[in-house]
Amino acid sequence: MMKHLLREKFGYTSFRDGQEETIKAVLAGKHTLAMLPTGSGKSLCYQLPTYMLPGATLIISPLLSLMQDQVDQLLLIGEKRAIAFNSFLNYQKKMSALKNLHQYKFIFTSPEMLQSKLFMERLSEINITLLVIDEAHCISQWGHDFRPDYLAIGTVMEDLGNPPILALTATATDRVKQDIKQSLNMQNSIDILYSVDRPNISLHVEKVGSYQEKIDVLIKRVSALHGPGIIYFSSKKTAEICAQSLKENGIKRVSIYHGGLNHEERILIQQQYIHNQLDVICATSAFGMGINKENIRYVIHFHMPMNMESYLQEIGRAGRDGQTSLALLLYAPFDEQLPRQLVETELINDSQMEKLRQFFLEDSLRWWELEKYEEEIIAIANLSETSMRLLKDFHRNAILHHKEATSLDELKEMMNKQLQLKFEAIHTVYQYIHMSTCRREKILQYFGEQPTINIVECCDHCNGSNYPNLQAEKRETMPEYENWEEILQEILLSETSKNEE
Repeated sequence: MMKHLLREKFGYTSFRDGQEETIKAVLAGKHTLAMLPTGSGKSLCYQLPTYMLPGATLIISPLLSLMQDQVDQLLLIGEKRAIAFNSFLNYQKKMSALKNLHQYKFIFTSPEMLQSKLFMERLSEINITLLVIDEAHCISQWGHDFRPDYLAIGTVMEDLGNPPILALTATATDRVKQDIKQSLNMQNSIDILYSVDRPNISLHVEKVGSYQEKIDVLIKRVSALHGPGIIYFSSKKTAEICAQSLKENGIKRVSIYHGGLNHEERILIQQQYIHNQLDVICATSAFGMGINKENIRYVIHFHMPMNMESYLQEIGRAGRDGQTSLALLLYAPFDEQLPRQLVETELINDSQMEKLRQFFLEDSLRWWELEKYEEEIIAIANLSETSMRLLKDFHRNAILHHKEATSLDELKEMMNKQLQLKFEAIHTVYQYIHMSTCRREKILQYFGEQPTINIVECCDHCNGSNYPNLQAEKRETMPEYENWEEILQEILLSETSKNEE
């Protein structure tokens, strides 16, 4: 039955490492923690068993765009019983979705939606036979993408009928894995843990003297490399500048991708890239999750990554076909200052905390009606979008446990702890950049592993600075269209035709 579904529903003839073991554990009704490498097809681990289970699967994901991508992927294989229930939906669509929730087989949502009384009432009325926690490291306070709202998941399990849990992640240290299991009460779980290593990806760091030299080196490297590639940036503006510079230097099939694009623009760029109509994407971290493209030959980091976990996830989008691929990190002096600044901006500092404390002390009712004062709070405390989200996440969890504004002391302690952890994570990346021994061994040791095989194209320290020979990909000629709607329609029609054949 499993192999038949794999072939008929998803078009695959065999499972990837970890998939079959995970699916069998899920079908046996066991709590399961699966740490599978980026590109191993983690979504199949809940999609396939959902068709074999009687009820619906609830998938909790931290990213709204990733939810929609997963729904779109299911639509492409003909599955119409999938919905992303999140803040993207307007009031009318939410009411319609709630009314018809029992008709869906795949229900994607965000952790904050679990605080909605109406949503939880409807979920409790339907048969949830599997609960999936995607990007499960977000649960752990030691995880690189910790989200306070994830802490509430354990408190709603009974309302959902205590279904089996599948916690999925690509990168988690031993400490984070234990934290996940404790938060979700999964002590007796089946753990399916695969190595984070991707032996076919050659690891390189190239140091340059300045920002402009980095752009020049980027143009030189991309001009010489074959195949589709992704270049990651921490700044939308820099991504746009570099994309334009690449075009001016003869690399025409390049596009940008960041959180500022609307949904239609994101779909268009993703589909063009998947169908080999674009060679290079200059992107922020918003790009890559849920993208099913096996022939990406290289991933370049223009800016220094925030931590080893996200770095490993992003370079893991290369070489999913098993062919030799390249991960290149460019470094200029003082590059570590940018991630430190970003961390300080996204977290709530002591000064902002005192302004928040005073605001709520002036009128205690404000704490219980925080949503009403959002704009005022942002202005008074000078909070960034990320900082405000953290405050709202914490607030929802505090209200759930009937905690008053004095719980801001807990938030302050949490922010200071997170600041220290994130600074330590940045320093680990800094050490990785400046090390003089095997880079792969450093990554494996960070995740509690040891090298087990000799790799020909290991890293620049093991094999010298020469980049691996990347196989050139056949390019498709893009027809001329008047606007993006025509391009998207052509791509989707082509995809539909393939599914019908």
